[in-house]
Amino acid sequence: MKIVMKYLLFYFILLAAICLIVLYAIHLHRKHKKSVRPRNKINLEPFFYTAPVFILLVLMFGYPLLNSFIMAFENYKLTEPDRIYINGFDNFTKIFSDSDFLLIAKNSLIYVVLCVLFQFIFGMILALALRKKFRGRGVYQAIVFLPWALSGFVVGLLFRWSFNGEYGIVNDVLLKMHVIQDRIPWLGTPGYSLLVVIIAMIWMGIPFFAIMILAALQSIPKEIYEAADMDGCGAIKKFFSITIPFIKPTIIMTLLLRTIWIFNSFDLIVVITGGGPANTSQTIPSYMYTMAFSSYDFGMAAALGVVLIMVLGLYSIFFLKMTKYSQAGDF
Repeated sequence: MKIVMKYLLFYFILLAAICLIVLYAIHLHRKHKKSVRPRNKINLEPFFYTAPVFILLVLMFGYPLLNSFIMAFENYKLTEPDRIYINGFDNFTKIFSDSDFLLIAKNSLIYVVLCVLFQFIFGMILALALRKKFRGRGVYQAIVFLPWALSGFVVGLLFRWSFNGEYGIVNDVLLKMHVIQDRIPWLGTPGYSLLVVIIAMIWMGIPFFAIMILAALQSIPKEIYEAADMDGCGAIKKFFSITIPFIKPTIIMTLLLRTIWIFNSFDLIVVITGGGPANTSQTIPSYMYTMAFSSYDFGMAAALGVVLIMVLGLYSIFFLKMTKYSQAGDF
């Protein structure tokens, strides 16, 4: 009965939201109609074309989102289907009082910062290298962009086997090079396990930055560089005075998107380390996955999801404000 009431509440809220949007659109249309001449009527045809997509998005994404917000304030455990009830902020209290939460939050910060930083640096270097024409450039591009085409599950298995402490190829190579004396249990050692996941994510995400930055670099007019050469500008001066300002919008947007994607990713951690040992390689999304599908505590998982949404929302606003994205590309 409670579940039925919850779904009825959701559809009531959804219907109310759609009605408010429609009423607001009608209000704006009438207001605009009074302020302009009749010949400048608003063309409603695009709204009719986009309405089906908008409705599908609301139904497919709006329901899970709203349902997650509702479950965040409920005691919702699949192991206790008869004890589902609203518990207020108890889930959030449990999250912030968890002894491992600070460790998980620190892991998330380290994971995101290192992955985004090195993906951007190596992606920029790769884009600058591929910008120049050379023999076999097409084949080389296909090879270096291959990691972006692989799924996270495949990449996770690849690194899990490679860094296996018993038969992994990494230990075998390091032993033959006399870099180490004994085999290192990479996936079972605190610190090393998170490092393996970071390496995998960096390797997987470099092509994204390379593709986006390369496309932005190719849009810069060659005449600008020719004029800079005539003025006697060196390579470093041209890079910081011409290249970076021109591709700044692309840099800002790729950094923002990649940060959000990495912060939300959990597949590599689940496949490679499972969050172990003792949560030392766990991040907030992977911990949320563990709470939902290992402990079957959907209330706690939903509360973690709400915390993650708030963090990423605040980060996006702060990042766009600090980088002055609205002014990017203005000269």
